[in-house]
Formats: sequence, C-alpha cells, structure tokens
Amino acid sequence: MPIKSPFLPATRQEMDALGWTCPDIILVTGDSYIDAPAIGVAVVGRVLDQAGYKVAIIAQPDIESGDDITRLGEPALFWGVNGGSLDSMVANYTASGKKRQRCDYTPGGENSRRPDRAVIAYTNLIRRYFKGSTTPIVLGGIEASLRRIPHYDTWQKRIRGSILFDAKADYLLYGMGERSVVELAHALSRGDYPNAIAGLCWKSEKPISGYIELPPLAEVKKGTEAFSRMFMTFKANADALTAKGLVQKHDNRYLVQNPPQPPLTPKELDTANELPYTRELHPLCQSQGEVRAMETIRFSIASHRGCYGECNFCAIALHQGRTVTSRSEASILRETEHLTHLPGFKGNILDAGGPTGNMYGFECEKKLKKGACTDKRCLYPSICPSLKPDHSRLISLLKKMRAVPGIKKVFSASGIRPDLVLADKKWGDLYLKEVVAHHTSGQLKIAPEHTSDRVLSLMGKPQTELTRFRNRFQELTTEAGKPQFLTYYFMAAHPGCGQKEMDELARFCKEVLHTNPEQAQIFTPTPSTISTLMYVTEKDPETGHSLFVEKGKEAKERQKGVLYKTSQGGAPQKEKRKNPARPKRGGRPADSHATGRTHKKPSSRR
Repeated sequence: MPIKSPFLPATRQEMDALGWTCPDIILVTGDSYIDAPAIGVAVVGRVLDQAGYKVAIIAQPDIESGDDITRLGEPALFWGVNGGSLDSMVANYTASGKKRQRCDYTPGGENSRRPDRAVIAYTNLIRRYFKGSTTPIVLGGIEASLRRIPHYDTWQKRIRGSILFDAKADYLLYGMGERSVVELAHALSRGDYPNAIAGLCWKSEKPISGYIELPPLAEVKKGTEAFSRMFMTFKANADALTAKGLVQKHDNRYLVQNPPQPPLTPKELDTANELPYTRELHPLCQSQGEVRAMETIRFSIASHRGCYGECNFCAIALHQGRTVTSRSEASILRETEHLTHLPGFKGNILDAGGPTGNMYGFECEKKLKKGACTDKRCLYPSICPSLKPDHSRLISLLKKMRAVPGIKKVFSASGIRPDLVLADKKWGDLYLKEVVAHHTSGQLKIAPEHTSDRVLSLMGKPQTELTRFRNRFQELTTEAGKPQFLTYYFMAAHPGCGQKEMDELARFCKEVLHTNPEQAQIFTPTPSTISTLMYVTEKDPETGHSLFVEKGKEAKERQKGVLYKTSQGGAPQKEKRKNPARPKRGGRPADSHATGRTHKKPSSRR
C-alpha cells in the first residue's frame, strides 16, 4: 500500500495513497510548494485541512500546457488561485523595468516559472483546460488582495480594473484569509451563496443597499480626481470595526467588496502557526532543484501580525491590518522547541519577528475596542499617546526563547523601529541592549527612508532621532565587545523627492552617519498605496497641493546613484543588488510586494 505523505498532496500518487477520488479544493500558487507557516498557500491549505476538507496543491504550473493543471483532476468545491508570496510583476521586474533573472521561490533559482500577472494567467489556464466547468475559481493572496479595486499598473502605465473581473474569476478573498476561506468552504459545501462573508469580493448585477458606491470604473480611468476620490474612500473603509461595504460599477456589472474580516485573535494566530507543517520543500519541487528561500523560511518564527506604521509606500497595513496581533509566549516557545528537533537545525533561529521586529506585545486599547482612528495615525507625525510603546513582553519572550535547550541564537532580522525604542522610556533602552548583546548577527536593520522633512511627510514617516539612536547603538555595541553596525534603508524617487533632496541625503550619510549606504532602492508604484496615488495624480491627497514626481528612468537611477557617488567622496560603488524574491539571510521572505521598495522584508503571507 502506498505510504501517505506528510504533505498536502501535490501528485496523483499522493491522492491515491489517501484514497481520494478528487480533492475538495485545489490551491494553485506561483511559488514552489514550501510547507511552512511563512507561506500563504501552505497556511491556507493546512487551515482548510484542519477544518476537514481534502486539499491539494499545484505549484508553479506550466501555462503552456495542461499537464500540470490537469494532473489532479477537478476539485469538488473550488479552485484557489494565488500568485505566490510576491506580486508577480514585482517578482519579475526591477524598479527600472528590467527582467529579473533569479527567483528564490523557484527550484533551481531561474526566474522562468512565475508568469506575469500570475493570478490572471493561472485562472485562464484553468478555464482553458476545464471548459464548461461550473466549479468556482477563488482568488487570494497578496497579488489579488492589493488589486481588488481599480489600480495603477506601473508596468502598463494605466489604470486597470479589479483583478476579479480581469481574471474572470468568481470570488476574491482579500487580506489574511484563514477565517474567510474556511467560511467560504463551509458555504459552498452546503450549497449556500457565500456573498455575506466578510473579506469577500464578488460580482453583482446591481448595487447593494447600504454599501458605499465608488466612482464607476469608466470615470476612474478617465481622470485622476475620480481615481483619487475612489482610493481614499477605499482606504477609509479598511478597518474591520468601522468599515462599510463598497460597490463599484464595472461596465454593466458591479464589484462588491464586503467589509473586512476582523483580525485573528491571539489564540487563532497561535493555532495557524502551530499546524503540522513539515517546514520542507515538497519532493516534487525538490526533484527540480534547490529553493534558496528555504534557507530562511525553515528556521524563522512569526511573533505577530499587522502593522500600525502605515507608511504611505507600503500596503502591509492594508493587507494585514493596522491592528497588531501578538501570539502568546507559550505558543512561540512551543514552536521554538519544535525547531530544535528538525533535521539540519544548528541552534539558530534566523528571525523572530513580524513586519517590524519590535511591535510585539503592545497595542492601543482604544483601537482594539473601537477600531483604528479615522483622523490620525499611530506613529505619524509622532507616536500617539494612546499607543504606549512597551517592550517588556518582547524582552521576556526573547530571553525565554534563547533559554530553550538546543537554542544558540535568536536573531531579530525583521528590522526595528527606532522611534518605538526611543519612545519607550522604561523598557526601550533595555530592549536595545538585549538586541545588541544577543539578537544581532553583525548588523541591525533600520529604515529611516530619508532625512528630508518634506519627503518623510509624504512617505508618512516621522523624522527619527537618527543620530541619537545611532550613538546609543554604538555605545551598546562597544560595551558588548561586538563588531556590529547599523544597516540603513533609504528610498530614492519617492513622490516629492527630487535631486536636491537626494543630494542632501547623500551629504547626511557622508558627514553625519559616515556610511556608504548599501540599501538604497528606487520607489516602485505598487498597487493600493497612497504613494502610488501620489505618483499617478502628482498631488498630495491630504492637501491637494501639486507634487514633483520623477518618472524618468535615468533620472530615478541618478537619484539612487548619488548616494554611492558622494557618501565616500569617491566613485560610485556597486550596489549589492537585492532580489525581492530572495528572502534576506536571517529573516523571513520579504513583504516587498506590499511596499514601494523592492528589497524590504515581508512576513505577510496570505
């Protein structure tokens, strides 16, 4: 009798071993099949499996033939289509539009298996080889989530409609989908319409009573004013406790967006991260070559989800939510202990964190009860008094993690917010001391992004006391007797940033930081960010004032290049190129697909 695989089935042989005639659900993904809690399709698959459904996975199907997409037959309930951990266009092209040659989520590393606009390509593939089928196709993941309403496509330089219509799919689940995908499966298995599920987008022949009607697609495509009005209404209805449903005419039908799902509770987040993942690459993918993403995914732990940073160039807050949910200490310690028993574990947890490493353990109590504020942000222009940064839970967690038998090091590779450290008068300095002494592998990542007050305000980033933080880090590093340094992330060509602002940043790096930046990236207009709205309209949506927006490819490269040219007073140094499809060593895969940069890290997954 065939041996049952510890993975969700990806081959007919695995299905036969389970005695399945057909799966209930087939998930299609643009990544290789990595069975780990950092990979959205694996999490959704395991959650559905736990709920009692027969789930199979097809990873990176060949879109030129039907061999891959037909090998498991047709699912009984629905197809789930996910472009992968990255927006496929960000994965496939640099900020300058050059084709990326490498992808660390693909066996062998050659970037040849994730198609452009993967969600659309895979949906078309299913329709082509299952003609006449009435089995619903459901879109999910970061690519679908951030393209669920009309959005600017920088690669085509035009406004595209909702991906739900472009892909000709039946439903779209946005945000982090563990709860909504199970609710959808339950509804379809009962033969019910799922149209009331929170976090669902669907199509209607008419508007929905009580929902806010956005400007129609035809109007949004014609003028920037309608596009801006649409987006700001969309963004204002993104919080689960306060949002209303949205409806928008697309030709002769309507896009309906139900209000979002509430964030998972800490207990639910614990459960999702402790499902029986193998933390391995499926054997079918293993036979095709090494997947470099495994280096960091296998031995990293997510401590929390969500981000109240709300940087204008980043959609993580829109995708994961503005509310930070922290896992329980007990759950994280169980996962830590579990890692010590895995083959190949050498004692090092390569990252323990989230979208930002030091948002664990504290949230605004008012936000938890009444929802996110509509008239102010948590961290900009300064930290809201209601937030009360408190690193005590994080300090306790890190100490207990490194005390687990078999653990040598627990690295904080997610990067940290210096403003949160400096604002925590009681625990901030002790936290930084702990990080410097025990949780830094040579470099600590921070993302000031810029030094110009005007550019920072357009980014939604506060002016950080960078020199004060740098000096304290250096003092603690000297005390610890370790040769460690800060790595600064900067951004060029953000809306409102011209050559003058980049020259000033370069002088600051040279004269104050005494560093040669290795992490400067050109702003990429990615879907569903305020910065992309600025890029399209050339206006500040808050004030209506006109903005300078650099759109020339060569001029953007000059903005970035000035940092390397002047920071050391010599010739430009070659940048250490970062591939957004390559998880940083010592961290989880990057959420670059949800940001306007192409190297920042993501723990966002679904």
